[in-house]
Amino acid sequence: MKALAKVLVLIIGLGAGNTAVAQVLPNKETVEIGLSTDTIAITSGFRGTDLTVFGALDNADPLIQRQGRYDIIVILQGPERNFVVRRKDRFFGIWINTESVTFQHIPASYSLASTRSLQDITTPKVFAQLGLGVNNIFYEPTPDGFESSFALKEFTKELPRLKLKQQLYSQRMGDVQFLSSTLFRATLSLPANVPVGKHVARAYLFRNGEFLRESATSLNIVKAGLEFRIYRAANQHSLLYGLFAVLLAVITGWMGRLVFRKD
Repeated sequence: MKALAKVLVLIIGLGAGNTAVAQVLPNKETVEIGLSTDTIAITSGFRGTDLTVFGALDNADPLIQRQGRYDIIVILQGPERNFVVRRKDRFFGIWINTESVTFQHIPASYSLASTRSLQDITTPKVFAQLGLGVNNIFYEPTPDGFESSFALKEFTKELPRLKLKQQLYSQRMGDVQFLSSTLFRATLSLPANVPVGKHVARAYLFRNGEFLRESATSLNIVKAGLEFRIYRAANQHSLLYGLFAVLLAVITGWMGRLVFRKD
């Protein structure tokens, strides 16, 4: 994939005997990405996988390339969902849920890979502005559901920790590698519990700590096999599915009674 350079030529005529002046704007670096596959099928035997993202850097400065001062960050963000964070307290020796906060429009999954450690690429301020990194995602609570700003801050801090523990969020430093001066490859983790739906992959290009460009593409994760057919039947033919489930339960109970009855 080769991005065409945009050249602007301005010609000013100052009369019949005057010469034309041409001004050419400098090229700007761009980044393009593509996925090893655009669809991943989830079956009962799915145990997670790695997704390879290929990319190309166009109009790069040769000097900066030789000095290794270009950095790439690639993320794969899952569909947005609501997520509830609960606090458990112990009462009379029993752990029970007490407070909870519901967050809305939260990425169900989030994988990040970078050329090197994030602190070596740019400043925390730039990451916060771009919303890059697990700790810089905007965790938006619903209008109600929390008692104080202190409680909200505590629950907001707990949300990424829970996602990391569930392996739905991950950050892999050094898993973006340049294969040549312009081509690179990123490896992203997809856990066994990766959510179904449309995922978006993005690549961010940095030069000397300065953010330059962003490129995006999409990935579809779908259910497949017998589980998918059952899921689709339950949604598209809910009445028939319910009747079949009841009939199957009756037949199973009747057969169990025949097998284990005492004569």
